[in-house]
Amino acid sequence: MSAEAERKTENLPQWKKEEVGELEQLIEDYESVGIVGITGIPSKQLQDMRRGLHGTAVVRVSRNTLQVRALEDAGLDDLVTHVEGQVGLVATNDNPFTLYKELEASKTPAPINEGEVAPNDIVIPEGDTGVDPGPFVGELQGIGANARIEDGSIQVMEDSTVLEAGEEVSADLANVLNELGIEPKEVGLDLRAVVADGVLFDPEDLDIDVDAYQSDVSTAAARARNLSVNASFPTATTAPTLIAKATGEAKSLGLHAAIEDEELMPDLVSKADAQLRALAAQIDDEEALPEELQDLEAPAPAAADADEGEDEDESTDDQDETEAGDAADDDDDEDDGDGAEGLGAMFG
Repeated sequence: MSAEAERKTENLPQWKKEEVGELEQLIEDYESVGIVGITGIPSKQLQDMRRGLHGTAVVRVSRNTLQVRALEDAGLDDLVTHVEGQVGLVATNDNPFTLYKELEASKTPAPINEGEVAPNDIVIPEGDTGVDPGPFVGELQGIGANARIEDGSIQVMEDSTVLEAGEEVSADLANVLNELGIEPKEVGLDLRAVVADGVLFDPEDLDIDVDAYQSDVSTAAARARNLSVNASFPTATTAPTLIAKATGEAKSLGLHAAIEDEELMPDLVSKADAQLRALAAQIDDEEALPEELQDLEAPAPAAADADEGEDEDESTDDQDETEAGDAADDDDDEDDGDGAEGLGAMFG
């Protein structure tokens, strides 16, 4: 507490000094402190709201002058300008966004009285009012509702806006709304401002769509991960994917280059077998083939198509490797003129 603040506090009666001390202790004990408006909240509802916030936040109502003194002593001058009208202090260890969400969730519908300003458009919904035929239909029509007697009761024929936001509620409208049980306003603690870690937050800063925010963050994280993988930039998150990708590319290269590696041999044998069967299926004269290769159908090219569809770059590489393989096969044919005998010897 500053020397000036101490001098001001010395002039206070004892009970006010104690009250300021308790407010200062409240401010010191919690990480986030704010100002809430309590105008129009009945005492019972205010007590219910405070109980509903138990374990999440503490609401303390005191004289404005004492709240200002406590805020100034605590160095929270940014909140002083919000101490106007019927207000109280709210303190919590949650972050300001959670506090705002909790306070909004604690608001409850309430009737509106004559002379109050409508916080939003007041609409009487279409349907049966449940009121027996009588003078009430005239009262509804008098406030601008499309109502008439039908099927033994008073019906509102369409949604009727009877007062726009910002307009004053008349006695007739207040009576009709009370009769219909319509509660067009919300009563609750209005967060005016909150300070956390030295940062001042206004309600506009805290009113965010959490689901949309989470979706945006998830989308950004996914795009960043894809960029990291495509740029071959290793991180703790992308390293397993990069290793798996590199392993697949190395295996594909080994297969196309026919590298006789122990791990590749099963795939190389399968590939050679498929190529042999495809070649045998193209020969019309079955007697020119060993018995084991007769009556064969060409294998489905699904595996080859899958390899080509993985990546355009890989398709280009496949084409180059195939051409190189064809050239190598041509060289083998020139070097070895008894290829048919070799096939026969292979299959007995």
